[in-house]
Amino acid sequence: MKNIYLYLVFILISSQMNLFAQNIKNKGNYNYQVREENGDLNNDGKADKITVKMDTTDESRPLMLRIFLSQPNGKLTLAVSSTKIIEPQYPVENQGKHNEYQIPDFFIEKGILTMRSEIKGGNITYDFKYHNGNFELINVKKLTNNATKGYVDEYTIFTETRFNLITGLRTETDDKLGSKKILNKRKKIVLIRPLPKIQDFKFSDKKLY
Repeated sequence: MKNIYLYLVFILISSQMNLFAQNIKNKGNYNYQVREENGDLNNDGKADKITVKMDTTDESRPLMLRIFLSQPNGKLTLAVSSTKIIEPQYPVENQGKHNEYQIPDFFIEKGILTMRSEIKGGNITYDFKYHNGNFELINVKKLTNNATKGYVDEYTIFTETRFNLITGLRTETDDKLGSKKILNKRKKIVLIRPLPKIQDFKFSDKKLY
């Protein structure tokens, strides 16, 4: 009877260990750092830090953004972690092909965390600001062109989009390279409430702006 009891305990412990191992595996092995930026994000006069790490053991090469905030004791504490904000380098749907975009750049200036990403025909920049314990999206700037030949020429039209999520004002401006005259300008109010939080933000959300 005692042997049976010990055997059941062994099975239970083994099952828990396997479950723990699976949870670790599901979290990924983000073992290669590709980005690091330091600066004050929560306006406490101390340097905070962001890192971007890649899971090199996963064929899709997913990336994780982590934000560390300074504490009164001088130590850094993890505040936000996201694997959704940056597209994997080799998305599963691409069947082994690269997504053709560089890993986004991050900057910290005047309390604003900026992420600059490449998109089809241009680039897009997001500004996040720390507010009430969250990093909220407050500005989006996007620059695209309609070039179809793989290069720009005098016929290429550039469109700059500026979206202030705090006021809701979204402005699109069309012009040509080297031209001092604006071809077209469109304005509208788009209110998004509550403001998107960085932990909920997905790389595919670029289509929304």
